[in-house]
Amino acid sequence: MKISVLTRAGALGAFLALAGCASGPGSIYVPIGGGETSRAPEPPRTSTSEPEEEPVWRKSEQPEEEPAVVEERRDTSPSYQDSGESLSPAAQSLVSEADNLLAQGNTSGAISRLERAQRIAPRSAEVYFKLSEAYVAAGNLGSAEQFTLKGLSLAGDNARLQRAGWLLLADIRRARGNVAGADQAEARAAAL
Repeated sequence: MKISVLTRAGALGAFLALAGCASGPGSIYVPIGGGETSRAPEPPRTSTSEPEEEPVWRKSEQPEEEPAVVEERRDTSPSYQDSGESLSPAAQSLVSEADNLLAQGNTSGAISRLERAQRIAPRSAEVYFKLSEAYVAAGNLGSAEQFTLKGLSLAGDNARLQRAGWLLLADIRRARGNVAGADQAEARAAAL
């Protein structure tokens, strides 16, 4: 019996000791009712006579430096390439298949092959000009004109490709009834 009384007394003493810690000055617990108006307790104060030490950072804890702002340089020159992309053997094979299909009158098959070639060589002016020819054969002159313009933007300084593209564009514009645009395209081809 004495042991249980002592154990209870020790537990009660430990509880009171802990409770006393929680109710001391600077406590985060605010008593209910009585006394002061409701305001947040002040944080514990430290002595201001000692100079604060700079924190010692470990390499992994160092604050990150803000990245330097790099101005993006904008090029105001046209987006034309210096030279057209050469065709890979796979793209060249697809272009040849498309030419054969166009000769047989199968425009949808030719367009399909040329679209695959365009995915293989997306920067090749030749593929875009061939796509344009296939769309002309299919009677879709709007798409044909757009593919020709894209091919011209990729022809770069290759005069042969540029001349072929401008003449193709002139034919397409004339077929669409744009005589003035066709004359301008022919003049550009003649200037090369």
